[in-house]
Amino acid sequence: MNKDLTTSSVARQNVLNNRYALSQLEEHLALGGLSFEGETLFTKAQTADILDVDERTIDRYLSSHGDELKANGYRILRGNSLKNMKIAYVDDTNVVDIIDPKAPSLGVFSFRAVLNIAMLVTESERARAIRSRMLDIVIDVVAEKAGGHTKYINQRDQDYLPAAYMEDSYRRQFTDALRDYLAMGNYKYVMYTDKIYQAVFMENAVEYKKVLKLANKDKTRDTMYAEVLKAIASFEHGLAVQLKDKSIELGRKLTPSELDRMIADAENNPFLKPSIDDARVRMASRDLGFRDALHDKLEHYIQTVPEGDFDRFLGEKSRSLEEQLSDTKTLEVLKRLKDR
Repeated sequence: MNKDLTTSSVARQNVLNNRYALSQLEEHLALGGLSFEGETLFTKAQTADILDVDERTIDRYLSSHGDELKANGYRILRGNSLKNMKIAYVDDTNVVDIIDPKAPSLGVFSFRAVLNIAMLVTESERARAIRSRMLDIVIDVVAEKAGGHTKYINQRDQDYLPAAYMEDSYRRQFTDALRDYLAMGNYKYVMYTDKIYQAVFMENAVEYKKVLKLANKDKTRDTMYAEVLKAIASFEHGLAVQLKDKSIELGRKLTPSELDRMIADAENNPFLKPSIDDARVRMASRDLGFRDALHDKLEHYIQTVPEGDFDRFLGEKSRSLEEQLSDTKTLEVLKRLKDR
C-alpha cells in the first residue's frame, strides 16, 4: 500500500478526516488567510504564495484533482457571498491586490483544502516541508489522544468491552465443542483458532502479531476492533452448534477434515459475508490509519478512515479501558451479557 501523501488519496484523506489533528495543524502552521463568515479562507494567490509556486501550478492541480479539492473545501464564491467578501476586504490595502473588485467570481480554499493541495504539489520544497510537519503533528495527536500508544486504541471504542465480553463467551462454547466433539489432540485449540482467524481476516495469529509488532505475551484479541471480535464470535458460535449437532447425528466425534469443510462453508456463507467483509475493511483501514500497520493480505480492503472513527477512538466519547470499567453503566451492560 502506497502511503506517500502526493500519490495516495487514502493517506491524504486520513489526515484531512482527523479534525483533532487539523485544529493542531491550523495553530502550528499559522498560514494566515482571510476570516470570512466564521471560516478562514485563502485565495488562489495566497495559496500559491504559501506553497511557493505560481498560480498556474495551482490551476493544474485544480484541473487534475478538482473533485478531491472541492470535497475538502475548495469552492467558487459568487453572488452575495462574493459581494460580502468584497465589502469585507476590497478596501484593505493588504488584500486589494488579491481580490479584483470587478471579478464576477473568486476561487477560495478552506484551510483543509490548502492542506489538501499541499499534499499534492511536488514542485515545491515548501509544500514538502508542510507535509513533513503535517505528518509529525498527526502522529503526535493520535499518540496523545490514545494515551501514548496505539496498540490498544481499539479498546477506546465504547463498543469494545461488550464485544469482547460476548466473544469470550462464544469462545468458551467453541473450545468446549472442540473438546467434546472433535477427535484430535490438544493442538486443535491453537490450530482452529488460527483457521478462524484466517477465515475472518486472512492471517494466522503469528502473522497478525508480526503486522502489529506485538510481543509474544500480548493477546491478539486484546488488540482487535469490536467488529472483528463480533465476526469471530459468529464463527465460533456457528461452528460450536454445528460440531455438536453433527457429532450427535453421527454418534461419534468429528474428524479434522469434517470441521475444515464446515469452516470453508462458513467462510463462503452469504449470510456471514457482510460481517466478514466489514471486519476486513475495519481492520485493514484502521490499522493503517491509526497504527501505521499494513495487512498485506487485506490491502484491497483498505478504505479511508471516516471522520466518525476519529471521534470514536480519539474523541470525547472514547475512553481508556480503565475508565470504562469504572463506569456503572458499562458494568450493567456486561452483567446483562453475563446473565443472558
